[in-house]
Amino acid sequence: MILPIIAYGDPVLKKLGVDINKDYPQLDILLDNMFDTMYNAFGVGLAAPQIGLAIRLFIVDTTPFSEDEELTIEEQNALKSFKRVFINAKITKEEGDEWAFNEGCLSIPDVREDVFRKPTITVEYLDENFEPHTEVFDGLIARVIQHEYDHIEGILFTDKLSSLKKRLIKGRLTNISKGKIDVDYRMRFPDQKKKR
Repeated sequence: MILPIIAYGDPVLKKLGVDINKDYPQLDILLDNMFDTMYNAFGVGLAAPQIGLAIRLFIVDTTPFSEDEELTIEEQNALKSFKRVFINAKITKEEGDEWAFNEGCLSIPDVREDVFRKPTITVEYLDENFEPHTEVFDGLIARVIQHEYDHIEGILFTDKLSSLKKRLIKGRLTNISKGKIDVDYRMRFPDQKKKR
């Protein structure tokens, strides 16, 4: 089932997510719905707060990035096969020199800005079967994980922008929160309780 994506301005996007356990109700259905919602919106990641749940859960599928012809074959193959569920994730290490990448967010449509992040991360997380993992990721995969991880920490990519950039996009963000934007997927806006 395709769920509405929560728009910028909703308080749930600023909440710190809480851990979940194996008894979380209908987790398998929730995960199916999250993947359906993400694919419908042509996203590469989706965090639970973006569908209104302040829990530590996000999904990633970097397949769309694998079509970038500027990447090496190895990078394309890594992106093509990367699909994961992250439960109760914790980034334990970020390494390397920060690099800029133009990021966007399904909760903040039509706003894209360069965000600086470290290229290599170590993540502890549980998969959909609650099996524990500790893995090192780098490049675009690390970038997507960091973006989604920020969501479960109550952080949006716009929070990482300079004060000047924030001022420049303030009007656009206000319009998004009021539902004054056309999108190709279902959204729920904080200032309008209507669904699209």
